[in-house]
Amino acid sequence: MFSGASSALFLVFFDMRPGKMLAGILLLILCGSIVYSLLQILAAFRYLEVRPPALRSAEPISILKPLAGLDLDLESNLRTFFEQDYPAFEILFAVRTENDPAAEVVARLQREYPNIPSRLVLTGEPPYPNAKVYSLERMLATAGNDLLVMSDSDIRVTPDLLRTIAAEFQDAHLGVATCPYRAVPGESFWSRLEATGMNTDFWGSAVVARMLEGMRFAVGPTIAARRGALQAMGGFARVKDYLAEDFVIGKFAAEAGHGVILSSYVIEHHIGSATLQQNVEHRLRWARSTRRSRPAGYVGQLFTMPLPLALLVCAASPVWWPVLPVTVIVRAAAAYMVSARVLRARINWLLLPIEDLLGFCFWLAGFFGNTISWRGRRYRLFADGRFELIPAPEK
Repeated sequence: MFSGASSALFLVFFDMRPGKMLAGILLLILCGSIVYSLLQILAAFRYLEVRPPALRSAEPISILKPLAGLDLDLESNLRTFFEQDYPAFEILFAVRTENDPAAEVVARLQREYPNIPSRLVLTGEPPYPNAKVYSLERMLATAGNDLLVMSDSDIRVTPDLLRTIAAEFQDAHLGVATCPYRAVPGESFWSRLEATGMNTDFWGSAVVARMLEGMRFAVGPTIAARRGALQAMGGFARVKDYLAEDFVIGKFAAEAGHGVILSSYVIEHHIGSATLQQNVEHRLRWARSTRRSRPAGYVGQLFTMPLPLALLVCAASPVWWPVLPVTVIVRAAAAYMVSARVLRARINWLLLPIEDLLGFCFWLAGFFGNTISWRGRRYRLFADGRFELIPAPEK
């Protein structure tokens, strides 16, 4: 004899009418999504248990900073790297030409911090589709140390970054460490929405992957690596054609037998005040590149979207409305653990459901199209994650 609840579940899943079948399928996916949210909570607790070991010796470190133009608060961001509480490090910067306005910022900081070894590398026009990879390769050629920290221009850190990285790399097996980031939005509404998604959905998925599979990937915008690990995977030349070069650096290093970890150090990623158009372009670029970097994982992202799924269940079968408050509670708990506890970021609870619905729309859009816009240029994506520049039409 079935109980009332069991009978209802039975009728939902085995009623062959199209509407009921759809509701049953959606409800099944929603159950998986709720389980995934619970896994995010558990994975966040597991990550919070990690502490870097005590620093025994201060190994020299080279910081590699690819630059292109004046990002918002560029000077303030770069200053935090000059002010590291660490006895042995150098900073290398790369720009295409000496006329890049970022070069003037670097020169000003070099005068302000004359005791910090630093150099500016002029790369010229990059021959690689991924210009950032070419800049990193040029800086690596002049870097003096084995331990490297590769960091984007929109990153801000506290003075203990290098101490934490050096302590973690006392493990001789470690080849790559990727730093989780706390997205700091600009003033625009679209920027705040995107930061909400980064600080909840994205890192929720990352800590679950870490718990279930181990780290077999890396995530920009700050990655630390041994020079030997980069050489073992084929050097930067191997990733020059990939849009998501950060992801494949971790993947290739792991395949070469080097350890990859999610660092215990959380950086700040200042994403600026994007307009609607800039936000759409960035999200489509992210979605389309992710679909090609991890095709199966991209499809599986559906399970990271409990709120849109709950709304679809209620639309298909209003009798299942109780799943909505349950979903909201579980979703809020997972968002809190990842954003507030792991990343120590504030959550805008009003924006969270909007971002959830918008993120679902961009996930769907990511299945279509194979072109992206990046720094004013258009690129074509290939199925294996590589990309190429689409030449501008002749005038």
